[in-house]
Amino acid sequence: MSPTSETAQGGRRLVIVESPAKAKTIKGYLGPGYVVEASVGHIRDLPNGAAEVPDQYTGEVRRLGVDVEHDFQPVYVVNADKKSQVRKLKELLADSDELFLATDEDREGEAIAWHLQEVLKPKVPVRRMVFHEITKDAIRAAVANPRELNQRLVDAQETRRILDRLYGYEVSPVLWKKVMRGLSAGRVQSVATRLVVERERERIAFRSAEYWDLTGVFATGRAGDTSDPGTFGARLTAVDGRRVAQGRDFTSTGQLKGGAQVLHLDEAGARGLAVALEGAAFTVRSVESKPYRRSPYAPFRTTTLQQEASRKLGFGAKATMQVAQKLYENGFITYMRTDSTTLSETAVAAARAQVTQLYGADYLPDRPRSYAGKVKNAQEAHEAIRPSGDRFRTPAETGLTGDQFRLYELIWKRTVASQMKDAVGNSVTVKIGGRASDGRDAEFSASGKTITFHGFMKAYVEGADDPNAELDDRERRLPQVAEGDRLAAEEITADGHATKPPARYTEASLVKELEEREIGRPSTYASIIGTILDRGYVFKKGTALVPSFLSFAVVNLLEKHFGRLVDYDFTAKMEDDLDRIARGEAQAVPWLKRFYFGESATAPGAEGGAAPGAVGVAAEAGNGDGDHLGGLKDLVTDLGAIDAREISSFPVGDGIVLRVGRYGPYVQRVTEAEGETGQRADVPDDLPPDELTVAYAEELLAKPSGDFELGTDPETGRKIVAKAGRYGPYVTEVLPEDTPKTGKNAVKPRTASLFKSMSLDTVTLEDALRLMSLPRVVGTDPEGVEITAQNGRYGPYLKKGTDSRSLDSEEQLFTITLDEALAIYAQPKQRGRAAAKPPLKELGTDPVSERPVVVKDGRFGPYVTDGETNATLRRDDDVETITPERGFELLAEKRAKGPAKKTAKKAAKKTTTAKKTAAKKTAAKKTTTAKKTAAKKTTAAKKTAAKKTATAAKAAGKPAAETD
Repeated sequence: MSPTSETAQGGRRLVIVESPAKAKTIKGYLGPGYVVEASVGHIRDLPNGAAEVPDQYTGEVRRLGVDVEHDFQPVYVVNADKKSQVRKLKELLADSDELFLATDEDREGEAIAWHLQEVLKPKVPVRRMVFHEITKDAIRAAVANPRELNQRLVDAQETRRILDRLYGYEVSPVLWKKVMRGLSAGRVQSVATRLVVERERERIAFRSAEYWDLTGVFATGRAGDTSDPGTFGARLTAVDGRRVAQGRDFTSTGQLKGGAQVLHLDEAGARGLAVALEGAAFTVRSVESKPYRRSPYAPFRTTTLQQEASRKLGFGAKATMQVAQKLYENGFITYMRTDSTTLSETAVAAARAQVTQLYGADYLPDRPRSYAGKVKNAQEAHEAIRPSGDRFRTPAETGLTGDQFRLYELIWKRTVASQMKDAVGNSVTVKIGGRASDGRDAEFSASGKTITFHGFMKAYVEGADDPNAELDDRERRLPQVAEGDRLAAEEITADGHATKPPARYTEASLVKELEEREIGRPSTYASIIGTILDRGYVFKKGTALVPSFLSFAVVNLLEKHFGRLVDYDFTAKMEDDLDRIARGEAQAVPWLKRFYFGESATAPGAEGGAAPGAVGVAAEAGNGDGDHLGGLKDLVTDLGAIDAREISSFPVGDGIVLRVGRYGPYVQRVTEAEGETGQRADVPDDLPPDELTVAYAEELLAKPSGDFELGTDPETGRKIVAKAGRYGPYVTEVLPEDTPKTGKNAVKPRTASLFKSMSLDTVTLEDALRLMSLPRVVGTDPEGVEITAQNGRYGPYLKKGTDSRSLDSEEQLFTITLDEALAIYAQPKQRGRAAAKPPLKELGTDPVSERPVVVKDGRFGPYVTDGETNATLRRDDDVETITPERGFELLAEKRAKGPAKKTAKKAAKKTTTAKKTAAKKTAAKKTTTAKKTAAKKTTAAKKTAAKKTATAAKAAGKPAAETD
């Protein structure tokens, strides 16, 4: 049936997609008989807290949202913010003759379609409409060729969701009890955090080794040109036949690897050899030439797109997916969550056509290239990420700008290049020998590469995670020399090197590592990295991912007491099992039973609980031998063996330990004296763990800390002290011991923050008393309204009634006179922005907007801006150390989010309209209305109480990250 034939039949079809943007694009491709509406993401999910669970559920079901005693039945609730949308969809469905569920073609999209069908309960025919690009032809083909819902995909997604809920809701409370409130654990996020922590442990344990070698500049004696240079550089590789040690020959502890038959040159040895080689005669000992061939890279899948966007564009994984989502919804690229590198015949034809058109027939291979998928169990969409349509639009033809243009261009180049010829050339290795004045034989080596045909490199060259790595299209030309040719050494220099610790993960390299270990699903990596950043387990230093001390404590606990849950092989095996369930090779319920209850798979209170032979039953159901599953419930029940202090303590050295406390990390000098806690000092939250040395810890402990007694207030007789607080230094008074501290008669001590110009080691009693005298009454205006000078969160200011005016300096709080204050109030109140402050730092030109980027100090803290887009610095960013790349990344993420939606005003208008309508009703109706209103208020009060309970639960630290 064609997309317009229903008009002739007088029918009407409702098409439901996830997003309004997608709905708008698809609407333009379908005839007038179609209504396209968005579900706006998931409409139904597991409850977010006990308050959302229906009243008929109690106990563990209410806490988990899953009935673990009855085949792990999930409790689904319609999201509170989706109820109005569900109502709208039901109204549209009531007027429709057919329902098309057009959600994304992956597990999550299939699950959304299933939930829509379950909630809407359609009485008309239901079709599953699938497509992987939003073009006119693709949408019309999808309507004409619908399929049924894939229940296996739905079951697989539901199993994942239940598994992640059990993991998150059972393990997270352990972290609350033993580490800190508000933490979360997740099946993949905890393993990803462990990877970052383990890399930092390697850096902490690392000891650098120094090694030396020689670099020589050799001349052929010919003038030379670009194709045949007259000089070239070579590096010392052997002395008397023994290979000279390089970085790869040392262990992470700085020792030569066992069995390494190499010569370790130190500085004296290298310089001595350089002197001995002065004036030596050198000859070419060998020339080895090999053909060089490089094939194109496969088209993008989700993870390789994230990696390349990070390397080439400076995008984080999350920003990449946000921009890609917009490109997909607006019909520019195919579906962006895919494990496949396959191109359709249409796409191959489009790419080959552009190769011929843009680069010529010489660059087009005789046959189309095909790429085999490298990802195990690739089941997401069925094609690589590519430009949409049967003819690819060049970037210039799209009309795109900014980040969308740059990402589209990257995808377009990669796709076209994938159908081009190989790059070919030659690689050459030249070995040069000479004898030193002391008789030692020295051999140097030089490598070169020439590209005779660039092939696909004309269109695209892949980036590298290592900033020092040489890209594929880089040439190194050597002179044309032959064995036996004499060379003159123009210069021989001794070079010192030091081994470096393993590089920290970046978003790109962490995505690559997770994929190579087959942990989690590639489509979830962006959200996983976002979660560990948002939770404070990891922060960014430039592009590097640095683990916080908090993550060390969390990973320490998980490794010691939940070892298998963060084991890499175990997590990958779980992923295999979930994929087997998706293929129908295993059953979900027996698998979940063994994961949660252990090998016996017997749920307490379950009907017909599994007998001792349950493991065999599970194996027969396709769930393996159970060697990697078992007993989450038991693990989280017995917490007696977990020593909270031990898992949050890490030795620094010389009797100093790092502890992760309730309010953050601190160092403490261990003391054996009974009753003494030992000297302690807070550690900066943004300090990379590998930089916490004994020397730095001693420096922190040497800083003023604790209470500094300044003297006694002559008026009250109370002791005045200065303290280092969590939010900065402050002064306060010490109240008598019998002062009530709680209840209606409670007395709070006077407290005041130090001015920016003050410090703990210089503040005096006089300073403290002046600070605690604030706010100061300046006087009254002619109408008798009092004017006060106060120090607030955003600096010093004057206050008169509800009218506040900023002051220029903190000192004015004590010096401003009434006349000066009245003069300030006589000026019209400044609306909008004050005079622009000078930037705190300049970062250079943004590659997207091509405008200068600066760091500024705003009302809510420092932020980066290019004059068009503003992005607040994150908690882990520092004005002094922020790099241009990090600034550009923050702006890219902000642009990808788009403008914030404003809905509050509309709600207010509706309320006003409702009130006006109610006022127009007759007096007789008012009585009835009053009764109804009273009933509604009672119900509303109950709902409000329930919401408050849920909010309180969230504030207490609800496990928020359970999706992987």
